[in-house]
Amino acid sequence: MDFGLVLQTDPPASRVVSLMKRAESNGFRYGWTFDSAVLWQEPFVIHSQILAHTTTLKVGPMVTNPGTRAWEVTASTFATLNDMFGNRTVCGIGRGDSAMRVAGRKPDTLARLGEAIGVIRDLAEGREAEVDGQPLRIPWVRNGKLPVWMAAYGPKALALAGQKADGFILQLADPYLTEWMVKAVRAAAAEAGRDPASVTVCVAAPAYVGDDLAHAREQCRWFGGMVGNHVADLVSRYGEHSDLVPEALTAYIKGRRGYDYSHHGRAGNPSTDFVPDEIVDRFCLLGPAEAHIEKLRALRELGVDQFAVYDMHDAQETTIDAYGAQIIPALDI
Repeated sequence: MDFGLVLQTDPPASRVVSLMKRAESNGFRYGWTFDSAVLWQEPFVIHSQILAHTTTLKVGPMVTNPGTRAWEVTASTFATLNDMFGNRTVCGIGRGDSAMRVAGRKPDTLARLGEAIGVIRDLAEGREAEVDGQPLRIPWVRNGKLPVWMAAYGPKALALAGQKADGFILQLADPYLTEWMVKAVRAAAAEAGRDPASVTVCVAAPAYVGDDLAHAREQCRWFGGMVGNHVADLVSRYGEHSDLVPEALTAYIKGRRGYDYSHHGRAGNPSTDFVPDEIVDRFCLLGPAEAHIEKLRALRELGVDQFAVYDMHDAQETTIDAYGAQIIPALDI
């Protein structure tokens, strides 16, 4: 199992780079950042510094979207980083939550997302693609490689990930829901004539290592609110009781009353007081190292290839070091 570190690009950027260097030295193979231009600093500028200060770490956004940048700009940015640092980028992409909504726009449609996945990958790897009816090719790309991993929750999005993406990003670590969603992605891949095993599965969730479970829950409760934004979209589309979406995912948002993006992804987010302890425990990895190892082994058995640690809490270095010393080595066995 691979491991990734996920950070927001809060200033100073030097701290983001420092934490990514620390992660690489502790055995993490991927470094991810949020991508929301208004809320945080520009990730791709910081990605350049992360790549320059690490040697093997693969770097990308978790996640970008098709709406905030022209697709040829996104592709050229990845291709430039790859040319500079040797194909060490990965494109995590979704419909757009905070990046679009903070700017007063709606998330992109799945149809547009599906088209963007192919176009961005083709352009970044040097092939011709059509953008808004115009054939384009980036002529200077040589031996470019850009895996595109798609974030998804609902049945149509899961199907699209299986049909078109190189990887599937699931932003929660509940084994029951992971099993249901991984099966849906793999089934869609097979139906599309692809090798289901070729789709990399990445589970991303907060992890907090320590014995004070109550404190860990409070530091990670924000995550239930972040996931709740996507769940609310699913409920509005499919209804509160649908055979297409498990109630284990949707039931907890009944007490949700709006969301303030100024606290997005941060410990102490006041918009997440509706999230019960049960959801925090299910969606996150909390407790002593042994509890993390047990849950990660269960996720690995369900087909998860990477666990990406959301490290937005008051124990960032401690968590990175605990994973490096105790948890990552245990999963290598």
